[in-house]
Amino acid sequence: MNILGIWDGHDAGAALVVDGRLAAAVNEERFTRRKLEIDFPRRSIATCLEIAGVTPESVSIVACTTDDVAKAIGRLYPPSKEAYYQLRRRQAPRGLLTSLRTRAKYRLTEWAPNAASRAASRWALRRTLAAAGFAHATLEMFDHHACHAATAAYGSGFPSALVVTIDGLGDGKAATVSRFHDSRIDLVASTPSQQSPGVFFEHVTRLLNMRELEDEGKVMAIADYASPIPDERNPMLSMLSASAMSFATALPGHALHRPLADVLWRYPNEQFAYMAQRALERACEGVVSAALTQTGERRIALAGGVASNIKVNRRLRLLDGVDDVFVFPHMGDGGLAMGAALLATAKSGVTPCVELDDLAFGPAYTDPQIESALRASGLTYSHCPDIASTVAGLLADEKIVLWFQGRMEYGPRALGHRSVLARPDRPALRDRLNLVLKRRVWYQPFCPSLLERDARAALADFTGSPNRHMTMAYQVAAGFREALSGVTSVDGSCRPQMVADDAAGPFAALLRDVRRRIGIGAVLNTSFNLHGSPAVCTPQDAIEMWGAGGADALAIGPFLVTRSGVGTNP
Repeated sequence: MNILGIWDGHDAGAALVVDGRLAAAVNEERFTRRKLEIDFPRRSIATCLEIAGVTPESVSIVACTTDDVAKAIGRLYPPSKEAYYQLRRRQAPRGLLTSLRTRAKYRLTEWAPNAASRAASRWALRRTLAAAGFAHATLEMFDHHACHAATAAYGSGFPSALVVTIDGLGDGKAATVSRFHDSRIDLVASTPSQQSPGVFFEHVTRLLNMRELEDEGKVMAIADYASPIPDERNPMLSMLSASAMSFATALPGHALHRPLADVLWRYPNEQFAYMAQRALERACEGVVSAALTQTGERRIALAGGVASNIKVNRRLRLLDGVDDVFVFPHMGDGGLAMGAALLATAKSGVTPCVELDDLAFGPAYTDPQIESALRASGLTYSHCPDIASTVAGLLADEKIVLWFQGRMEYGPRALGHRSVLARPDRPALRDRLNLVLKRRVWYQPFCPSLLERDARAALADFTGSPNRHMTMAYQVAAGFREALSGVTSVDGSCRPQMVADDAAGPFAALLRDVRRRIGIGAVLNTSFNLHGSPAVCTPQDAIEMWGAGGADALAIGPFLVTRSGVGTNP
């Protein structure tokens, strides 16, 4: 049975499950080159089918999610989605109606599904799917948060767990608590969309003149630079809190902007960010602690946009009574297509098989395809029989390398397939990356990828399973602060990818060779993109970014391109 999951909203994408096993998953932004694309995922669907060798005619079920009022309107009238996309990403000029449209968006998205919105969504989707060649397929619709929960539960590998989804909102809910056991997900509690911790943090992000649904990580990062404010003097703790297994806000989400603006008026930006981050951490700890007590579970599986907050995730991992925490690596709405496909699979009577050690679920390109792109570009290149060793030498020599290998990763993090690499112990390289290549704010830290053996030694608070996907903060042990000085935040934390010591593939081989050269199997690893643009997908994308300058070498498949004067160390 071939089940196609699709998501046609914020960070649109597709996922394909073949006979119960995940075969492919991609997001539309990688093909349209528009960050967090909102259009119907035609290219993602075509890519998933091509990867698995499946035709549209052989897809029996198309699974989708979210049929609340706002989503139904967007499906019936797609220009409305595009207009808000342009506004949110600050690509439309600011006008007299900007604030009105934003307020209307927050009110509209709080409305739960009803009979009319469900009927309208299904009608619009069937029309679009028929035009794409899926008129014969059964359309299955699933709840927004149920899809998030499915990715966390089935992706965790846990036999049982507390499953928590924390999001902006969708289908009338902002968060859910469920128990996963016997391959079933049973809802225990939920938070209505008007009490959303995600919307609370969206307002904070926008008030700091950042892009909501995109720059929340910057808020978390700048909070580290604040002079701490005691809880008793933090006005935001009364605006967002826990109420048993649900979240509570002082006002409905659409009404939080004004009181938060009043707080910002009295505090510097970094303290405003600190207080918001603290409120979010406290509320999440309260909800999850109550849920752990209620369910008796000791393992936690997380998904939803708020689960991208690595500082929150760390605090949950360190709660008393918690043995392990899994965060679904594509935790935001970009993971909904997979969640819908997994739920449809389970509904068909098959337990989904999701193996997430390596997230290489996207397209790959053959050596002849890569070489053809290099020739067409006019670049001078060489063939390297051992590209991992060659690049390890360049990194040891303090060079910045663009790394393009194998199938594209799924999700927002670079995990060794589409990466920009540098030594982990050179703050000057970090600063060069920020200013010249990535072109992003100075206070955002970069992340390390490191071998598991080194992670266990270098991280002072290592608990639970190795984190393979950069979804969690850890404190760097004092003895490793210098070795990881280029990838450690000002508070002494980092967000690592832990690679199995004996893992196959060129990236693991690279880390082992780097360990031989510099004494630790670690590299600075950031996504292969310019800030605000999607990570590269094709060889042509990689070559185009190489042309933008800032890197010393491009390792693409078995081929190496270098700047003039850059040599290689054996």
